Amino acid sequence: MINLGLLAFAHPWLLLALIGLPVLWLLLRLTPPAPRRVAFPAIRLLAGLRVPEETPARTPWWLLLLRLMIAALVILGLAQPLLNPAAQLSGSGPMIMVIDDGWSAARFWQARQVIGGKLLAQAEREGRAAVILTTARDAQGEPAATTGLLPAAEAQRILQGLRPKPWPNDRATVLETLGDLEIDGSAHVVWLSDGLGDADSAALATALQRLGRLHILREEGSALAHLALAPDTEGVDLVARALRADAGGPGRAEALALGADGRILAKAPLLFAPGEAEARALLDLPTEMRNRIARIAIEGEATAGAVVLLDERWRRRPVGLVAPGSQQEGQPLLSESYYLERALEPFTELRQGNVEELLQRDLAVLVLPDAVSLSPRERDAVAAWVDRGGLLLRFAGPHTVSQSNNDLANSAPPSSVADDLLPVRLRGGDRILGGALTWDTPAQLAPFASDSPFAEIVLPEDVLIRRQVLAEPSLDLAEKTWARLADGTPLVTADRRGGGWLVLFHTTANTDWSNLPISGLFVEMLRRVMAVSQGISGGTGGEALPPIEVMDGFGSLGAPPATVLALEPGTGAPATISPQHPPGYYGNDSLRQAHNMSNSITALEPLKELPAGVTSGLYHESPEQDLKPWLLAAALILALADLLISLRLRGLLPVPRKRAAAAAGALIGPLLLAAAVYGFTPLSPAAAQNSESLGAEGLATDDGRALEATLMTRLAFVETGSNGIDEISRAGLAGLTRVLERRTSVEAGPPLGVVLGRDDLSFFPLIYWPITDEQADLDAGSIEQVNSYLENGGTILFDLREASSGMQLFGATSRGTRNLQRLTRGLSIPALEPVPTGHVLRKSFYLMEDFPGRFAGGTLWLEAQSENINDGVASVLIGSNDWVGAWAVNRLGRPLNAVVPGGPRQREMAYRFGVNLVMYALTGNYKADQVHIPFILERLGQ
Repeated sequence: MINLGLLAFAHPWLLLALIGLPVLWLLLRLTPPAPRRVAFPAIRLLAGLRVPEETPARTPWWLLLLRLMIAALVILGLAQPLLNPAAQLSGSGPMIMVIDDGWSAARFWQARQVIGGKLLAQAEREGRAAVILTTARDAQGEPAATTGLLPAAEAQRILQGLRPKPWPNDRATVLETLGDLEIDGSAHVVWLSDGLGDADSAALATALQRLGRLHILREEGSALAHLALAPDTEGVDLVARALRADAGGPGRAEALALGADGRILAKAPLLFAPGEAEARALLDLPTEMRNRIARIAIEGEATAGAVVLLDERWRRRPVGLVAPGSQQEGQPLLSESYYLERALEPFTELRQGNVEELLQRDLAVLVLPDAVSLSPRERDAVAAWVDRGGLLLRFAGPHTVSQSNNDLANSAPPSSVADDLLPVRLRGGDRILGGALTWDTPAQLAPFASDSPFAEIVLPEDVLIRRQVLAEPSLDLAEKTWARLADGTPLVTADRRGGGWLVLFHTTANTDWSNLPISGLFVEMLRRVMAVSQGISGGTGGEALPPIEVMDGFGSLGAPPATVLALEPGTGAPATISPQHPPGYYGNDSLRQAHNMSNSITALEPLKELPAGVTSGLYHESPEQDLKPWLLAAALILALADLLISLRLRGLLPVPRKRAAAAAGALIGPLLLAAAVYGFTPLSPAAAQNSESLGAEGLATDDGRALEATLMTRLAFVETGSNGIDEISRAGLAGLTRVLERRTSVEAGPPLGVVLGRDDLSFFPLIYWPITDEQADLDAGSIEQVNSYLENGGTILFDLREASSGMQLFGATSRGTRNLQRLTRGLSIPALEPVPTGHVLRKSFYLMEDFPGRFAGGTLWLEAQSENINDGVASVLIGSNDWVGAWAVNRLGRPLNAVVPGGPRQREMAYRFGVNLVMYALTGNYKADQVHIPFILERLGQ
């Protein structure tokens, strides 16, 4: 390998073939005579022959130059030139590559594979073997073994087959594996880290450093993976939460609330304050919409930790509270209904009324205070409702004691009607703990059992029970007991009846018998009971929960592999996420329990405190560029051009001879320009994650940009300053340009980004302007420039990029509308109207009724029709459907974003709208012209 500074050659000995180019020049100077086609008879054939002295001809100089260029490109390509070559690997031994492949490495995973592949290619050029070692356990839970010494080419194939795993790294097991690794010489060690640190990071770095010089590649700052936490509830609202590793400065992420079908139900910003590792975002949704949320994800991060799955524990349940009559309740502020209403209202949809009214609506729980008496008809209706799956929550008290005493006095059988709605049989009378006539003192609660729905609730020391109703001893009383007093007597009992539950608190719901109702424990216990009503029993049934769907490393749900085991009965989820218990849904058709990454991870921290002598770098630093594929591709294209020219010189192509050189130049010019624009641009991890950006940013000078915009039609977008949004805008317009080339006669170049106030807008017939929070207000120069563009025939599409059922430009309160009003302050925005039914935009190429993008349902506004201005083309269009998000594709033509809710059909309609929009902007209002209609009808009649 020869290193010439910015350029190096991996196989320099192949450059010796350039010496043979003069010999090749001499061989190519002569062109054999072209065969002639003559007709019989033979005498005419003989008459048409020429003597040998007349046949030699010289090859044109420009064709010789083209063929020598092809040979030179092939020789240079095989010599494998490298731009910005990396430094030579250290040591004399093999390359050892350690790869973090836990959940946090899924972000920018493709970039890690690209960087790792280039490092292994460098090892192959230097003739070194390679060893690959991953830090996450395999699917069987065993520590990942090293690959052993392999040829670097074989190691590249293994690297491309790796995928991130949906559980954390286990760097402690890697230390054990390194102890069994035997190598000769000093190795070059590379650690492709996820940028996150743990207790074993420093020890692993030290162990790797013993094998040779260690270089660590990692992410830092906002590029580190975020962790989505289980949401909290604040009153009737759901609060999304997320953790970050680097809490040094302010940060921002976006929380998406998604339904089971992938539809975006809400979007809220997660704002990290300086020094704070956790951010919270309020999801303000109606109860019906909130109950449809299936998961909360961090936008733009495809990792198992950036998704938190929700189950019935986070849904607001409709609860019916049976209100006692005026005769049964003398003091409302001291009644059980008052305490229950205050405790249940923050996290349930509470409804009050009599039994008949409540059972006419869908209920999850029916709460029956002690003071309420049920008629036989109401008791039968409640019993039937419980059998169908409802949960009846009852409280004991003086009324229950009086009724049980009456039953004993009347010698009622144990199976009397009064007992049908109780989980256990009750003793007559009640138990008084404390008072002047008893030796007992008020009792505290015993710790909750592990199989109780109340497990893991911290017991306050000040909760005391002064009076309770006792349960009749039975063989199954222990199984039906959810909470006990310190002396072992049941306080809360429950029993399964049909498809539902009967739950009884053996004390009152007010402060007559205890101070439990005025404690936070009472609210938490009621919350757990509400969860049981929807099948989240916390393992009270003692049955294991088999896997239903589990995540892969990128956070996508799928069928569980055979190595995934059921969750053990007891408190629900296991202590940690593991290969046997990856994140996902566990249970059955009647019970789905979410198992999330945040169950076992409570904090994130960046990788730090590395040993002395360790070097580190970032993934987005400019790596070396291999020019071999580009040079060979250029040689292939020039060879095809040479073939076409040779066919013409032989008379086999109907192209005038004098235009052959111009045709060759037309092929060579775009090739060299494309190589200059596309070939030598370093990639960031974000660009690699999106399979790289499409299109060129443009030349550096103003003259170069003007030349680019003038030579061919180009679509343009306003640069917002946000790399992610600008990349999507570029990829979206590039995808639309591809569709235009395939379906229409428009031949457009790659899209260009423009900076308002700096770049000339007059070259572009259509400009896409995404509206974001980060964009600064326009200055006076930018306002004057945009107004001039609009007045002279330009068209701007403003996109608010937010899902909505419609958009009102005046009096609206959405964030996108406020930003639009802020950014367009001072612009000459004309009077707007929704696109009329017969407008030419609906028929300029395709016939369309609505204009969906990544989102559907938004209203598209445009300038009120005026046939005398700009040929009827509107200067301003405003919508909110995020069209570039639906158009955006990677280099392979694959979509980058999902469209909701219509899927592929909606994406196709979005492309059709883009085609209509471009045709409308380029051709004007000609389809609305009725001048030629009579002539067309007359011709059709013939």
